[in-house]
Amino acid sequence: MKRLLMICFVLVLSSLKGQGQILNCHVSVDAQQTGQTQLSIFSTLQNALQEFLNQERWSEQSLPQEQRVQCNFFITIHTYSSSSFEATLQVQSSRPVFGSSLMTPIFNYRDAHFSFTYDEGQPLRFNPNTFENNVVATLSFYAYVILGLDADSFVPDGGSSFFDRADQIARAAEQAGGGGWSPASGNNTRYELNRQLRSSVFQDFHQALYVYHRLGLDMMSEKVELGKENILKALELLHEVHQTRPNSLLVRSFFDAKAQEIAGIFSGGPRVELADMSSLLTNMAPGYSALWQQLR
Repeated sequence: MKRLLMICFVLVLSSLKGQGQILNCHVSVDAQQTGQTQLSIFSTLQNALQEFLNQERWSEQSLPQEQRVQCNFFITIHTYSSSSFEATLQVQSSRPVFGSSLMTPIFNYRDAHFSFTYDEGQPLRFNPNTFENNVVATLSFYAYVILGLDADSFVPDGGSSFFDRADQIARAAEQAGGGGWSPASGNNTRYELNRQLRSSVFQDFHQALYVYHRLGLDMMSEKVELGKENILKALELLHEVHQTRPNSLLVRSFFDAKAQEIAGIFSGGPRVELADMSSLLTNMAPGYSALWQQLR
């Protein structure tokens, strides 16, 4: 409960002044595709990005190391020339399940168009109002998305202030012409992710995160059946979103993070009435239909 109380305290503060360290991120840079893995710039980049994410002050309050939000940034460099990088980025985050030693995934998202420039030893400075460069803007944007989704899982609409900061970064990047930040970049982009996180159309998505985690998973250590029933309610909320916005980026990213977990939750323990849940899940996330078939 200590972490929940700390997060609730952070969320009730009205302004984000950037005073505390709150992330525990691991960064991995894979440069095998470049054929230049012996270059020191790749390890320098990896260390610089990890230090940036963990040392930057993303909120008013610091959390102890063991209570910080857990996340991973996996960067695959496809091409490198001089100071220019073309890469893909996989971003993941998780949070603990109360009453257990388990970690539950919150976010699992692949950014397929991550291009940036970086010179070895270059300082990384974050200014939410100014687009400094694409590597700083992109990592800062995802840091606030991670914090927003994490906060949503503890408190209804708890992530709003973090999403506001992510939007601030996205707007500055779009004005600067950064790749992946404009409507012309496509449907599976930072622009679209930011747009959906801020849209009132996706209010039930944010509510589903709270119901799934706080009323569902966190409840299961004491009342397994009630926890499962609340998880079903969260999935029904997601289905409402899906009916309004089929194949939305947010719903797809939810199941990319949660599909295996959902199948595991309902494959054992106290039975709850699944009714048409298998077909509902197949409708929302057809790519995981083999898992959903097991729930019949």
